[in-house]
Amino acid sequence: MTFFTQRDQQLCVEGVPLERIADACATPCYIYSRAALESAYRAYDDALAQRDHLVCYAVKANSNLAVLNVFARLGSGFDIVSGGELARVLKAGGDPQKIVFSGVGKTAAEMQAALAAGILCFNVESESELARLNKVAADAGKIAPVSLRVNPDVDAQTHPYIATGLKESKFGVPFEDALRLYGAAAGMPNLRVCGIDCHIGSQLTEIPPFVAALQKLLGLVDQLASAGIKISHIDIGGGLGIRYRDETPPPVADYINALGACLGNRAQKILCEPGRSLVGNTGILLTRVEYLKHGEHRNFAVVDAAMNDLMRPALYDAWHDIQPVHARRGTSRRYEIVGPVCESGDFLGRDRELNLAEGDLLAIMSAGAYGMSMSSNYNTRPRAAEVMVAGNEFHIVRSRETFDQLIATEKNMP
Repeated sequence: MTFFTQRDQQLCVEGVPLERIADACATPCYIYSRAALESAYRAYDDALAQRDHLVCYAVKANSNLAVLNVFARLGSGFDIVSGGELARVLKAGGDPQKIVFSGVGKTAAEMQAALAAGILCFNVESESELARLNKVAADAGKIAPVSLRVNPDVDAQTHPYIATGLKESKFGVPFEDALRLYGAAAGMPNLRVCGIDCHIGSQLTEIPPFVAALQKLLGLVDQLASAGIKISHIDIGGGLGIRYRDETPPPVADYINALGACLGNRAQKILCEPGRSLVGNTGILLTRVEYLKHGEHRNFAVVDAAMNDLMRPALYDAWHDIQPVHARRGTSRRYEIVGPVCESGDFLGRDRELNLAEGDLLAIMSAGAYGMSMSSNYNTRPRAAEVMVAGNEFHIVRSRETFDQLIATEKNMP
């Protein structure tokens, strides 16, 4: 099912024309489909329905409160990587007993906040973190539930910046050290071993790397059982990719079924941590053409969105489909779609065949993941507004920042 369609010669989100949103909110702005979010979540929840499970949305992909609230209402868990994300999930109505805390650099203050909230589990990523968490929990008079994020040294065959399961990665504990570290954790008085975790990367479009990682993980679970260490949940991580251009990621059900075949009749609860595949294709970035520059070698469409709004093209050389809100008849040209930021890397799309005029609206597709959550104020640009569409209505779920808000914490020298 698609939630972004052409109606009456213009692009709509569910039942709302994009032009209507632009008139009300100006551009650039992010726009999300609530129905698309719900559909993406249910694909995982339904595929896992025959097992005791918890879908933990990876908050870093898109941390808008309204997005989190939609998932919380569906019963979602959450995978967080900071104290700020913990606060967001709680503010959005998330159940702390459905939160797993990942990340390689948890501070003592973040650990204290998560213990006070009563989260489900800490996904521990180093021996030093085990020792720190044990001390923080002791000082708080609590027992911290832990799993180890085990690095299986599996090549996810994805962009090197988002591959996390190789030996040289900063993430997780080395596979060969895991048995010893589980033994150490089991002996710490303020830790309770409850799970095992693995995450090998993001934007994966093939199933075999997931299977290879899970098989190594299950072998370790059996070794732990032989050593008397009981694992109550297995966290299979996330990372399933989406279609941006010509990728062919497997359906969620095929991915889950393949992992289910490895799991067999194991009794442990299954956790998963999808991020991009829950939100990536549920949102767009709406922008307006400010200027057209036609040259001998290149044509440029200068739009009001920029690399500070959507970092992925500049950071990863990522490709996003770009669609005109109103399709024009006539001759098209090849354009570089660029923003006003003073960097040659400030582009949203290269070599795109489009028929454009100044003032036209463009939709940057598949921008729901790692769009707004990675945005910045570079060049003193206020961050974009965010809008949630539900049927024939839309709601502003983040107002556009103002200049006064940008400088509110700054002061001149005395």
